[in-house]
Amino acid sequence: MKPGARALGIAESYGDGADRSTLAGAVVRADGVLDGLGYEECTVGGTDATDAVGSILEAVCRPDVRFVLLGAIAPAWYNILDLDHIHSVVDRPVIAVTFEASSGLEDALEDAFDGTEQRDRLERYRSLPAREELSVGDDTVYVRCVGCGPDRAAEVVRAFTLEGGRPEPIRVASLAARAADSYAHASG
Repeated sequence: MKPGARALGIAESYGDGADRSTLAGAVVRADGVLDGLGYEECTVGGTDATDAVGSILEAVCRPDVRFVLLGAIAPAWYNILDLDHIHSVVDRPVIAVTFEASSGLEDALEDAFDGTEQRDRLERYRSLPAREELSVGDDTVYVRCVGCGPDRAAEVVRAFTLEGGRPEPIRVASLAARAADSYAHASG
């Protein structure tokens, strides 16, 4: 991958007891240079995270951004992202990267929600592409992709991972989200 290739990473942060979660988007080049930031909020336990990601895309996803890397599929306490919708908005590969082995979210969704809220979340969760295990250096990550195949997603994740197991756009977005969240709580 060329050093100037860009990806938009999106990650979240929320404080204990907060009803809103901070999402940050970081445009980062493959050589690690930060090239833009954007912010949005979504509701903890809500269903508006996909729209919040869409707002970040509108704000910072320029034509030279070739990939979108998401640091979660269910930010803000099961506010499950619709990867197909995000891909249709941005018209470039969308790659969700998670960092822990898991048997899935179905049991947790069934325990946390009832009725329509449960049914809608389970439907969206079940519509997600399969999760693929990927070795990145000495680490293992788990990848879901829309708009590209697993081999291309693996190439992108590895190209944007400069050290450790976190792709730089997600790592920087996570730092930015935490900083914004800390600032909002300190000044609020």
